[in-house]
Amino acid sequence: MGKTTIVAGLARALANRGQKVLAIDADPASNLALALGFPKDQRLTPIAEMKELIAERTEAKPGSMGGFFKLNPRVDDLPEKYTLERDGIRLMVMGTVQKGGGGCVCPENVMVRTLVSHLLLNRGEVVILDMEAGVEHLGRATARAVDKLIVVVEPGQRSLEVAQKIRELAADIGLKNIGLVGNKIRSESDREFLLSRMPDFQFLGFLSYDPRVVEADLAGAPPYENNPEFMGRMGEIVDRLDENARSIGHGA
Repeated sequence: MGKTTIVAGLARALANRGQKVLAIDADPASNLALALGFPKDQRLTPIAEMKELIAERTEAKPGSMGGFFKLNPRVDDLPEKYTLERDGIRLMVMGTVQKGGGGCVCPENVMVRTLVSHLLLNRGEVVILDMEAGVEHLGRATARAVDKLIVVVEPGQRSLEVAQKIRELAADIGLKNIGLVGNKIRSESDREFLLSRMPDFQFLGFLSYDPRVVEADLAGAPPYENNPEFMGRMGEIVDRLDENARSIGHGA
């Protein structure tokens, strides 16, 4: 049970409350479709791998570096063309640009970043972005549209160090509204460990290690299926996100 499991749970909890939800898979592992219960024969090609589309919109050959290409390609029609929908949740697979030196100026990166910016700034729905451990898909302009950056941490020093590094990277682009979800909590001592080591972070919730989630993953089923306790925890996290949004709206 990890980051993608929690993204799927949050998407399900929000959809259950009547929200329009767009879940975006921007992780190289690309497992969000499975976690949301999409059949194996329903899969999307990642946007970053659509060479013909990227070439058409940026007017440059994917894989090229330097040269001239459009830095603001048209993307507003892509969410309708390249999404799947299941049980009130729409899914888009973004993909990642596998190149050394993050932030390369290449057609694929420009396409992905422009699309992420459009989705966060110009869509009237809840957008949940499942990213790898970093903020590579976000720039300064899009960071302002992010209501909350959620970092999943587990009891252990390496996980805490990753969380600190993500906060530093986020701060560089002006993204300061960060919340943590404690994961794979085995006991109260695990919970206290995280709270004591991360006192200046806001914890949105804690999830116990749950064999039912592991079994669901092995069966290729959503983690929330027949698991009301898991969904209860997801609901509590959504409640805290709502409280946070209201406090910001009132200038708190």
